[in-house]
Amino acid sequence: MTTPQTHLTMSHDVGPTEPALIEQTIGENLRATVQRFGDRDALVDVAAGRRWSYTEFRRDVRRLATGLLRAGVEVGERVGVWAPNRWEWTLTQYATAEIGAIMVNINPAYRQHELEYVLQQSGITVVVAADAQPTADYPGMLARAEMNLGALKHTIIMGEDSWRQVAEVEADDAGLDATAAQLSPDDPINIQYTSGTTGFPKGATLTHRNILNNGFLVGEICRYTEEDRICIPVPFYHCFGMVMGNLAATSHGAAMIIPGPVFHPGAVLDTVEQQRCTSLYGVPTMFIAELELDGEKTVVDYDLSTLRTGIMAGSPCPAEVMRQVIETMHMAEVTICYGMTETSPVSMQTRPDDALELRVGTVGRVSPHAEVKIIDPATGEIQPVGETGELCTRGYLVMDGYWGEPEKTAEALDAEGWMHTGDLATMDAEGYVRVTGRIKDMVIRGGENIYPREIEEFLYTHPDIIDAQAIGVPDEKYGEEVMVWVRLRAGAEPLTAQALHAFCDGQLARYKIPRYVKIVDEFPTTVTGKVRKVQMRDDAAALLASGATGDVDDYRRPRTSPREF
Repeated sequence: MTTPQTHLTMSHDVGPTEPALIEQTIGENLRATVQRFGDRDALVDVAAGRRWSYTEFRRDVRRLATGLLRAGVEVGERVGVWAPNRWEWTLTQYATAEIGAIMVNINPAYRQHELEYVLQQSGITVVVAADAQPTADYPGMLARAEMNLGALKHTIIMGEDSWRQVAEVEADDAGLDATAAQLSPDDPINIQYTSGTTGFPKGATLTHRNILNNGFLVGEICRYTEEDRICIPVPFYHCFGMVMGNLAATSHGAAMIIPGPVFHPGAVLDTVEQQRCTSLYGVPTMFIAELELDGEKTVVDYDLSTLRTGIMAGSPCPAEVMRQVIETMHMAEVTICYGMTETSPVSMQTRPDDALELRVGTVGRVSPHAEVKIIDPATGEIQPVGETGELCTRGYLVMDGYWGEPEKTAEALDAEGWMHTGDLATMDAEGYVRVTGRIKDMVIRGGENIYPREIEEFLYTHPDIIDAQAIGVPDEKYGEEVMVWVRLRAGAEPLTAQALHAFCDGQLARYKIPRYVKIVDEFPTTVTGKVRKVQMRDDAAALLASGATGDVDDYRRPRTSPREF
């Protein structure tokens, strides 16, 4: 990897051109990995007690691919996969790639109307789904969808006869090779639905070239080799799991380690210890849960000495949490990744040898073979270094488009191929980027622009605050006021708005100091752990409008005694 340049005056940077991009399909790349590392571990599902070498993994991938071909699945046909993390999910990912079917990731948390929207919008004809779970009756919901839509040719349920009928067949090598000969790295191979804050989700359509190279280049920055063992507790249905996890592993001959179907901090730490993992992934809330584990064993009771690296991504990473991950969990080379589903997903990444302040305070610099710029959202002009604007990216990593929605594609991708992220950011002279928030999250109070990330980072220095999320709420006088939702450490005294104001006074400009404080046990999040600020804003606005503010403390509210929470 090249060292950062130091001469930038404008917020525009281009990534290195080494290593070269992989010009293969996912199936071709897996074959090449097996030729080099056939005897090494490819996949371990700890909860299921199953393990595959690379030779065994590709054998079972091709058996399932053969079963799908015999079920009538054709090149370009959409195959949905709907399940929490389990070995069958991973086999399906690679089997669909072998035959050029477009795998559609279905969020395991979807309810009936969301499921039916995705089935219909993408034109899914075959679904591979989990059996009934305590949290969701996948077969029952699919049966209702079939009654309502009538579009499915096959429903394949993991662990049942329908799975065995397609997965436990002899591989038809000649048929698979003939199909593979029709495929190109530029073919669409995956549709991932964005969790848009308004309206229906959009299906970001990604190619072999998009996601194989993104996983490979993320792994290169993490310095992966065949010796690495990657613990992947983040959901497969999202790019974090299936691209940064699975494809980063298989493009390097590393092992994919599944700690369980859903995230549990104790299970993750057990897995790292027992499987001697060298890399661990998570969103900040996952790492916080691991660091705060409070039971018979805490994080310091586990042998995590094999950990070397990992990735923290998905939402802004608190600096103090990052420091604890490095010091307490032995992840000296941990990196932060930044991106979005539409960019496969990673466009920015810190490097393992970056100075600590860069690895805790930025999302790194542009990834190889990518280009980033920060523009004035109003004019489109590139901003000078240090000025806030919208982050945009382009290159091999940008999606094909939103499935079946050319108008929405044109709104996100401009004529020059730039993907507009909607994120506010600054770039320094060495190309390091700091994300300051979403354009839609920015609070405008009395004409002053307030970036929630700045407030949140300061509040992490409060001795009683574990996590903080700042939002804007409606205000008649100023247009918006700042509210902060905070999680307190166990045993902490209740935090009043007055006490918080005193803590911030002289450290933050007065217009940035939160007027409202809401103490919570947890934040509303997506399945991937991203904090849902849109829900927080809606909930807070409704509370303030109704006057039912029993759990919200207002700095300007008169009181004669400390407020209880």
